[in-house]
Amino acid sequence: MNSLSDTIKYVWRKADLVLLGIIGVTTLYGLVLVATATNYTGEHRDVIVQAAAAGLGLVAYFFFSVVDVEHFSEKWKWFFLFNVGFILLLLTPLGIEKYGNRSWLYASWMPTSIQPAEIVKLTYTVLLAKQVAWFQENRKMRGLDSLFWPAAHAGFMFVLIVVVSSDAGSALVYLVIYAGMAFAAGLRWYWFAAGFGTAGVGITALVVLDKVPSHMMERFKVLLDHSYDPKGVGWQQTQGLMALGSGGVFGQGLFNGVQTQSTNPSSLPERQTDFIFCVAGEELGLVGCVAIIILEALIIYRCFRTARMARSPMESLVCVGFATMLMFQTIENIGMCLFVMPVIGLTLPFFSSGGSSVLTLYAAMGIVSGIRKRMLPEWLRN
Repeated sequence: MNSLSDTIKYVWRKADLVLLGIIGVTTLYGLVLVATATNYTGEHRDVIVQAAAAGLGLVAYFFFSVVDVEHFSEKWKWFFLFNVGFILLLLTPLGIEKYGNRSWLYASWMPTSIQPAEIVKLTYTVLLAKQVAWFQENRKMRGLDSLFWPAAHAGFMFVLIVVVSSDAGSALVYLVIYAGMAFAAGLRWYWFAAGFGTAGVGITALVVLDKVPSHMMERFKVLLDHSYDPKGVGWQQTQGLMALGSGGVFGQGLFNGVQTQSTNPSSLPERQTDFIFCVAGEELGLVGCVAIIILEALIIYRCFRTARMARSPMESLVCVGFATMLMFQTIENIGMCLFVMPVIGLTLPFFSSGGSSVLTLYAAMGIVSGIRKRMLPEWLRN
């Protein structure tokens, strides 16, 4: 009994309780939004799954708070094999297709579906941080090899996910994590310029040669002209923007949103996932939306601050990777709801419904928590 008590006290001391408090409040807010977003169905499955994922996530948070991620990363070969193998499971009978992407694993004996691309973000970020940190320490991020090998790693994962699942949105996050780490590690600006330039030329060539899928082209066309196909490709964002704007400053009230509570198929789509921000806008108004942005910003700030205090370049880059991931997904999801970014299926961290996403986020923040508790003392920092 004393041993268990001592273990609990040890884990409790190792955790960043401030970060845990912020994500706890964020999760509770998200549960309320998921509850109201799914209220019109008369079912509570999404809320139960979200709450259960948060409960498991809490365990993962404390577990990873005591794990030395730098020591853990020494098994990098197993990390890489796990990343590739878990994604390839989508090609087995366990892989199922939803929303046009083969991104989930499910079987009758599983309580809920699992999204491998979400889970793999954890091990990928740690592995990539180890790789970038090596080049930072041994090559000072100079020379072509400092760019090529980490970029090849990120590019390989991007291509693998797109080819296996057709989920370009989730795959894009992997590239963004690399870009954030490379910038933090000191990669020269001209490499970024060259990368963006090459990507621009490549995308232009694909458009000119008519090699871009029509549905992807239409998602960008509708951003430039909101009147383009408002009942087709522009329908989702049009409805989302209408719901978001109808809430005013204080909203129409929880469980009272006209579109959020409507059973009409033409009302707000994917309201518990992609367009959860619009639910907040309609029912809680500008105040509710600002609260979401503040909470996400606090979590991201905590990650970046921990990165500055980390005891090693690798641990610092892990924090930067997770912060970049959160920042990109938040900006993309909110931008999608504001009709200024394309719909690519990225969820709003800690708010959108999704067990795999919530569990991964808690585990990622647990890793950040552990890094903070092992940080260098003040007198040893630069």
